[in-house]
Amino acid sequence: MRTPITTYLSLAVLLVLLVALPTLADLANYPAFTSVATRVLIYGIAAASLNFVLGFGGMVSFGHAAFFGIGGYVVGILYQHYSLGEPLFGVFPGSNQLLVTVPLAVLVSGAMAALIGALSLRTGGVQFIMITLAFAQMLFFLFVSLKTYGGDDGLIIRRANELGGLNLRDRPTMYYLCLTIAVSFLFLLWRIVNSRFGNVLIGLRQSERRMAALGLSAYRYKLAAFVISGMGCGLAGALMANFMRYVSPDMMHWTKSGELMVMVILGGVGTLFGPFIGAGAFIMLESLLAAWTENWQLGLGFILLLLVLYTNGGLQALFSRLFRRDA
Repeated sequence: MRTPITTYLSLAVLLVLLVALPTLADLANYPAFTSVATRVLIYGIAAASLNFVLGFGGMVSFGHAAFFGIGGYVVGILYQHYSLGEPLFGVFPGSNQLLVTVPLAVLVSGAMAALIGALSLRTGGVQFIMITLAFAQMLFFLFVSLKTYGGDDGLIIRRANELGGLNLRDRPTMYYLCLTIAVSFLFLLWRIVNSRFGNVLIGLRQSERRMAALGLSAYRYKLAAFVISGMGCGLAGALMANFMRYVSPDMMHWTKSGELMVMVILGGVGTLFGPFIGAGAFIMLESLLAAWTENWQLGLGFILLLLVLYTNGGLQALFSRLFRRDA
């Protein structure tokens, strides 16, 4: 099916607006919005990674925050050993180079996803949900107990990683870095979803028996998708560690997995842009509702309930219907 030219034009306009966002924020005398947009991009990557297995693969994982936290801790631990001049495990030197720490964070998160997925995917349904949740909580309590790396207080990263001559403490610079990575990641997901692998994954979500009758191994395809998803969350965690210059066990708590799930549902399950829309909606609603009451989760719950009941596909589906009606 050929994509309409209006879709490409809309994407081009959106990309131009995203590139101009820091300048527009300064003109509006609200430079802090650049930092908010950076958080949206980072959480959008994490939510899109979860949506890859949830929306396209039908795997309801409630432990993806584990990979988000692991990605962040890889950056934090490598920086601590770099600043102290002490090799990790007495062998591996620390690093403050983004082109070293981020790829390592992605690889370690992928390896952990392979381990957790290899065990969890032998089950299904509620058992799969509970096992992924259990693994995430095990890792959460593990890092709480690691006093060397801050324990429950977390780990401070005094300087963001270095990338050439770029100053990643500068808000627009960090925003453009995250925007570049987010666009590249979204393009990669689009290619995967529209590939043979993506078609098999969608087929497995619809009927595993039918795909097994075609001679396809559900376990191998699901495990590969789970690893890709975990690597995406690890990438988001590494970016968040550089953005916040701080990591803590809360990054892998079950509540963080719940937040990622809410972002996916808000934006639209099984859509490419939905997780980014959902991440933006979640962060904006959190800021607005928290300004009114400390029980902002209650208001968010009502909004989420209304969206699930009446939008039939999240915010992306709602926007699509509105634009088609206007056209």
